[in-house]
Amino acid sequence: MPLENHAEFKLSITKALGDQLAAALEELAPAPLTMKNLQSLHPLPGVYQLYKNDELVYVGKADKSLPRRVERHFRKISGRRNISIEEMSFTCLYVDEDFGAVAPERLLINKHRGQGEVPWNYNGFGNNDPGKRRDTTMVEAGHFDRLYPINLEYAFPNPVTDAVSDEVDSTLAELLATTKAVLPYVFRYEGAKAFDEITVQLPSGRLTADKALRAISEHAPAPWQVTALPGYVIMYSKTEDYPSGTRYYRAGQVVDHVPGS
Repeated sequence: MPLENHAEFKLSITKALGDQLAAALEELAPAPLTMKNLQSLHPLPGVYQLYKNDELVYVGKADKSLPRRVERHFRKISGRRNISIEEMSFTCLYVDEDFGAVAPERLLINKHRGQGEVPWNYNGFGNNDPGKRRDTTMVEAGHFDRLYPINLEYAFPNPVTDAVSDEVDSTLAELLATTKAVLPYVFRYEGAKAFDEITVQLPSGRLTADKALRAISEHAPAPWQVTALPGYVIMYSKTEDYPSGTRYYRAGQVVDHVPGS
């Protein structure tokens, strides 16, 4: 007669934690992704979820400050085409645990991927500067940067525009530094001492990323080139074509390019 007083049992603490985190987040109503809502958060560690038109698209964590981390996404999305910040909302949980041991965002990702893909995880959305080695690679069609490329018509904030425009002796070095600080996407460039001696004449009217890059290119000596890639902008002292380049600024002239063509 077979014994019925024993059986195998597999204890999954990580699955239980993931289920609890997901359940706690599901009880929250997503709030619009606005600076006002971000400023209402406490500067504590935790996990968060981003929604595009009420669809979950990204799961992330903040090791130190939730509002600071989510604000980076706010800035990134605000500088992209094919998407509006008004489409975005978020939920978050303050989780004061050892992230290195628990990795709560990993638990949430695994939970949601089991029910269907979380589209912005693992496709470049969370990346910062991908590094110089990625400049010469082809960005895949489904990558976040190809779906939502940088907006070169992004307008500089008025206070910044006024401050730059009022500089009688604005130099190329100053314009480069200001542009890098203002743009909601990466602008990586190679500096040169000569840039401190070059005076820049800015165009009239509201300054945009495109106008600033045109002015930079016009005043930078050959062979300096500014290149707009799908997700960021680079500037180096060489004229070169890039597989994923979308726009080249060369001596003040603009050359548009369709990646893969």
